[in-house]
Amino acid sequence: MSERLRSVAGIALATGLLVSVSPAQAQVETGPWTSYSPSFTVQERGCGNVDNLTFHLTCSTASGDQRAERRYATYTGGTRQFEGSFRITSLGGTRISLKQTFREAPTAGPFWMLAVERGGRLYAVHGGATIATGATVGATVRVNTVHNTATEHRTYINGSRAHTYASSGTSFYDKFGAYRTSSGQGPATVTWSNIRFWRK
Repeated sequence: MSERLRSVAGIALATGLLVSVSPAQAQVETGPWTSYSPSFTVQERGCGNVDNLTFHLTCSTASGDQRAERRYATYTGGTRQFEGSFRITSLGGTRISLKQTFREAPTAGPFWMLAVERGGRLYAVHGGATIATGATVGATVRVNTVHNTATEHRTYINGSRAHTYASSGTSFYDKFGAYRTSSGQGPATVTWSNIRFWRK
């Protein structure tokens, strides 16, 4: 680098003109997006255990409510985006839900659920469609969901659009962790990281 370029770079750094890439740029789809930090509660049921962002199902029980999750605050209307990365550190069971979008109104109930089978197939619990493969033990997978509450819920895996689901309703919330589906069982341990939320 020439002396002149070094000087320009030094001045720019000193005046704050050169900035690192913002984490907000990790999001998918065009904005403008506004980041926000919704509150959450921790849900532990059955043999579920939560340790910060690590979620354990410690039993192989194939019945009952076995869950270890974070449940985030309800959002109403507009378009919301969730981003997070998960890494399965052990999976002795199969068909474990990792991420949910839950409808609260007008009718409460699970709206969309992303689950994993032993072997690494990610699938939509409602309908059973394969969303991606390769979610094996030790692999890190980034998940983005973009949800226009009135029209559509879109899922991206590692930045590529992988699933689209029609949406209607007013109030929803996000959940993630490890949750035994009706056809699944543990044990399982999943660690999530880089959790972010945006709205527009």
